[in-house]
Amino acid sequence: MSATAISLPVPAVPARRAQVRREPLQDIPVPGQKRVLLAAPRGYCAGVDRAVVAVEKALERYGAPVYVRKQIVHNIHVVTELEAKGAIFVEEVDEVPAGAHVVFSAHGVSPAVVNAASDRGLQAIDATCPLVTKVHREAVRFARDDYQILLIGHDGHEEVEGTAGEAPDHVTIVNSPEEADTVEVADPNRVVWLSQTTLSVDETMETVRRLRERFPQLQDPPSDDICYATQNRQVAIKKVAREADLVIVVGSANSSNSVRLVEVALEHGAKAAYRVDYADEVRQEWLEGVETVGVTSGASVPEVLVQEVLAELSGAGYRDVEEVRTAEEDLMFSLPKELRQDASGRRDARAIGGRGRA
Repeated sequence: MSATAISLPVPAVPARRAQVRREPLQDIPVPGQKRVLLAAPRGYCAGVDRAVVAVEKALERYGAPVYVRKQIVHNIHVVTELEAKGAIFVEEVDEVPAGAHVVFSAHGVSPAVVNAASDRGLQAIDATCPLVTKVHREAVRFARDDYQILLIGHDGHEEVEGTAGEAPDHVTIVNSPEEADTVEVADPNRVVWLSQTTLSVDETMETVRRLRERFPQLQDPPSDDICYATQNRQVAIKKVAREADLVIVVGSANSSNSVRLVEVALEHGAKAAYRVDYADEVRQEWLEGVETVGVTSGASVPEVLVQEVLAELSGAGYRDVEEVRTAEEDLMFSLPKELRQDASGRRDARAIGGRGRA
């Protein structure tokens, strides 16, 4: 068995769920004891929680429709649920009727997008993850000091576009460790690296290592750019992967951190790893001879989807579930300022976050 084929980026237009028809998974005997190792932390991070609640609150406060530029987070299920409540997802702000409410996604936007929304008289609500905003501010600061910024990330990803847009004349995107060997800089003494928040920690550090070999004066960002949730989920799946015959990652194909979890699992001992959006995408042949299944989910995945996978696996005999926890998460972010009060002006009960995380 091998990992599912993955490519980035994919179209950001919300995708409807394909109808999957198959027989229930069968409980086929294996040589040893069947079990599930359930990674924790998994699922929603604070930034995703904030962004999804922001759209829900905007719909409650202003009524449908509320427009959202790009997917609010990279998860098909979340986007489809919000569409059903009255959210309309668009590619660019010029598709939004003048004067309407528009929410910027958790991945952030460039100043050009903010200005375009203002020019159309849109009522903008910025749901950018505060950790992404931190990287934006770093880019502005280093550009002001005339540094060349080597932005480690995937060209075309919304987060990278937003960060690069803060200082387009100073940013060079480095897509991979291999590109670190060829990238050129104007002044090796004035160069700094920043990164997309959802990358593989290991691959990012390898990219930085190669950059530093060529540019010894390379400066680090003032604090780690890869978000705590991405790191925590990768640490947890590393521990699970060492004992897993199969790892199932719940998450969408355009979710960078979900894709990375598949790669990290394979790199750290899993014999096979696959990504699914929904439980009924788990295939019987993946379970052939499998005693231990590892399960996790990306940072934009609601826990209900993980529980559905566990229910499917239970039907195939994987009823012994052990949680493997490597960290506790209790971080919560305030909602965008426009949504911290209800219509009467009182502080809203959900002004900070709104959901628990695993």
